[in-house]
Amino acid sequence: MSGNINTIETGAKMMNDQKNFLLVGSPNSGKTTLYNWLTGAKTKTVNYPGATVEYSIGVIQKSLAQSMKSQELHFVDTPGVYSLDAQTADEKVTVNLLSGYQDLNYEAVIVVIDATQMNRQLLLAKQVTESKVKTIVVLTMSDLIEKQKQRINLDEIKKFLNISDVILFDGILGRGLEQIVLTLNQSESLKNKYTQLKLSESEKVQELKIIAQFLKEKAFYENLEKEEKKHQQNQSQIDLTLKIDRYLLHPIFGYVFFFVFMTLFFSSIYWMSAPLMDLVESALVFLADLSKQYIPGLWGEFVGDGLIAAITGVVIFIPQIFILFLGIGLFENSGYLARVAALIDGPLKKVGLGGRSFVPMLSGFACAVPALMATRNITSTKERLIAQMVIPFMSCSARLPVYGLMIGFLFKEENVLMAGLIMTTLYFSSLVVGAVASAVLSKIIESRQTSRLLMDLPYYRRPRLKTILLQSVDKSISFVKRAGPVIMTLAIVLWFATQFPKSENPDVPVQSYAMQVANAIEPVFKPMGLDGRVGFALLASFAAREVFVSSLAISFNVDQGGDEENQSPIIDRMHQATFADGTPIFTLGSVIGILIFFLIATQCLSTVGVLKKESGGWKWTLIQLFGSNILAYSLAVIVVQIFKYLNL
Repeated sequence: MSGNINTIETGAKMMNDQKNFLLVGSPNSGKTTLYNWLTGAKTKTVNYPGATVEYSIGVIQKSLAQSMKSQELHFVDTPGVYSLDAQTADEKVTVNLLSGYQDLNYEAVIVVIDATQMNRQLLLAKQVTESKVKTIVVLTMSDLIEKQKQRINLDEIKKFLNISDVILFDGILGRGLEQIVLTLNQSESLKNKYTQLKLSESEKVQELKIIAQFLKEKAFYENLEKEEKKHQQNQSQIDLTLKIDRYLLHPIFGYVFFFVFMTLFFSSIYWMSAPLMDLVESALVFLADLSKQYIPGLWGEFVGDGLIAAITGVVIFIPQIFILFLGIGLFENSGYLARVAALIDGPLKKVGLGGRSFVPMLSGFACAVPALMATRNITSTKERLIAQMVIPFMSCSARLPVYGLMIGFLFKEENVLMAGLIMTTLYFSSLVVGAVASAVLSKIIESRQTSRLLMDLPYYRRPRLKTILLQSVDKSISFVKRAGPVIMTLAIVLWFATQFPKSENPDVPVQSYAMQVANAIEPVFKPMGLDGRVGFALLASFAAREVFVSSLAISFNVDQGGDEENQSPIIDRMHQATFADGTPIFTLGSVIGILIFFLIATQCLSTVGVLKKESGGWKWTLIQLFGSNILAYSLAVIVVQIFKYLNL
């Protein structure tokens, strides 16, 4: 979700009358985990004025405030940064928030540090304290330190940073949360005056040396049980992480494991969701039948064959979309996602990208819009532009309804394994298409900038399933909310177009408006093996890809019944669909052509709009839009004609 500038300015002014706290920390430091504990993960995300960079604003959850008898505390989860010497758009937004953009007053800055990565992340805390703002340091991953039978010397940290509040926090169980809230409530109101720092590379290196020496000399980690520590060492989280990384970051086996994990993940999107999809479809089919039974005449047909048919075309695929978001969340929270970025940094550089591009590209499998915004983390202008051009090729969740329908047509329910394999192939094909496009663009776009990957590899952790499930549900609901208005509008238009005009004489058939348009555009889509009705649905999908299935259902007047093999009603109608001469429309060739088209073509208007903002103009946006669609159409036509020549 994005807010406009006026809304954000008003929100900032309102926040001046509240007790506000900024959360600042490096990526993977546990900052957002703490934020979710404080706010209950029920927050709103807004855009920073003048930029597409997002940050979150939330209020302390009621149950926590009541149990602690706390004031109403407000939190701003700033973009993750490694340093206050801003280089990327993310870092600039965090620095601007610290500076008090729109006169935003805050009580203190909560610097979140991974206690197991202190040698690097302590630099950020030192920069914040030297910037003359009130600072509270929260050390996360305290449970991992305890497992190593060690204790953190908090007094030495306080002396080193010249602050009074350093708090330990366990992101799994939430230990330390009450102490954090108590400290925040006792925080004195003041007007923080941020002093911006400018550090050269040599000064940064010197600061890091000072921190390293401090950690070594001041016994930051104190052994509680020296003898037992040696006995427990092999079972520590650090040793476990290193053992796992020997395989997952191996120059050969690492890629094998990555391929296996991704194959299982993408396959599960299809076969795990199948029972739920059947259940959802049965419920909606029953509802459509009921509406036609109890709502008389044309209105009943409109509700059953128009609205519910359109809604079914998207809602039925929510289980697949939920599993997609759930899988990405598990990879990210377990710590594996950061390792994949490091693993494929080398191969990506060969095609003009780098490890920093991996996370935005993987986000593209969920939705291209936030994925394009995530490219702001890429410091190289050339790499950032290439990533922005490539991300629309990633198979986003909006393509899932199309993939699911076409694969369901090719493979019936009894061949779930093959269907899952085809789904996996489609996802990996999008990576191949993106890699080829990136390699071509890297030769065209000139730049002397080089991208460097700086990333802390977190220890492997047990993901917080509750948070991941809630976020997956929220994202799935957001998908429906985003697609819903478009689908409802098009459902009304398409149903009206397929039903009218009505013939005054029953013996004299009259072509509907939809058929008139379909006949006009059919010559364009005939080379793809499609008739005008499918072409009509394909054109409608340019509003949003997921609209294709709903439009297809309405164009073919899909009713609530399936065939004797209990196929989906729309798949049943696809098997029956023919051209005027009686030849089938949906063949192996034409279905593969549709999959190729949706795999490559950029059809989402929201993606086009965000790409224009992120790339800085229309030039590269139009190149991507027209280039991808012309390529998709051409390849689809070639494949269909080859299959036609081979009589397949």
